[in-house]
Amino acid sequence: MSQRRIGILGLGSYLPERILTNADLEKMVDTSDQWIVERTGIKIRHIARDDQATSDLASEAARRALNKSALKAEDIDLIIVATVTGDMPFPSTSCIVQEKIGAFGAACMDLNAACSGWLYSLDVAWQFVKNGRYRRVLAIGSEKLTAITDWKDRNTCILFGDGAGAAIIGETDGGGEIISSYLGADGRWGKLLYMPGGGSRYPASHETVDTRLHYMKMEGKEVFKQAVIAMARAAESVLQQAGMKAEEITWVIPHQANIRIMSAVAKRLAVPFEKFIVTVDHCGNLSAASIPVALDEVVSAGKIKSGDTVLLVAFGGGFTWGSMIVRM
Repeated sequence: MSQRRIGILGLGSYLPERILTNADLEKMVDTSDQWIVERTGIKIRHIARDDQATSDLASEAARRALNKSALKAEDIDLIIVATVTGDMPFPSTSCIVQEKIGAFGAACMDLNAACSGWLYSLDVAWQFVKNGRYRRVLAIGSEKLTAITDWKDRNTCILFGDGAGAAIIGETDGGGEIISSYLGADGRWGKLLYMPGGGSRYPASHETVDTRLHYMKMEGKEVFKQAVIAMARAAESVLQQAGMKAEEITWVIPHQANIRIMSAVAKRLAVPFEKFIVTVDHCGNLSAASIPVALDEVVSAGKIKSGDTVLLVAFGGGFTWGSMIVRM
């Protein structure tokens, strides 16, 4: 009996219509287009409307993934939403998405691994389908990062955008097959990239609002260094698991945090940067939505062909990291 192949049955993504340019940011903080582009590679980012929440972005991406896979909402057995910007502490954003798309036969849970969240959710989905617990899992990465961005902090407000990407995982005839996956974390680095306010440690109060604890905090230089190290090691680990060499990879889709981080990872892996998919220029950093949005974009554009082997690799707050190899 041949081994069951588990993989991606459909992809979908959504970026809000509103655009925030570097020229717009020049009017808000002490920065410049040249400074932003040289250090990050970002030119524009998409910003959700005030009346749009993370679940709205996630639901639209989910609908598009369902359409592309020719599946219906009732075909979904489990919904996982990877996010750090859930609509509210509870119910889970996944439950809200379930109601919005009508997938009432699905179990629901949220997953928080920051920018690595979608790869974590994809791995969880893969395991559930492999062991026969569920047939089809909807794995979504969705963020409204602008809701927790400090627009007075020029070092962070230039980086982030809003968006969502989704994939449906199930048994496949070979296309989109997940070959191997690797996850890691190190909580000792947590306070280099975090949002202190809003939880049980620092619940909302006049003091936490006045001291701006409900916005992201980041030690950029140290995060940069650790991100390069962790992403390179994650890529090497998943390649070793798969019994593959870096030169066998057709494309690399890294977390779109910063063009310089991606370039440094390419050098460490000795992979030509031409193999790296770059969407940070027109999306900014989308955290958990970064990789699924990029993957859907290049697949829809026909850049990734049948038979191509794609390496996905991410790093995020926690610190967390992950990698996956998919044969399209």
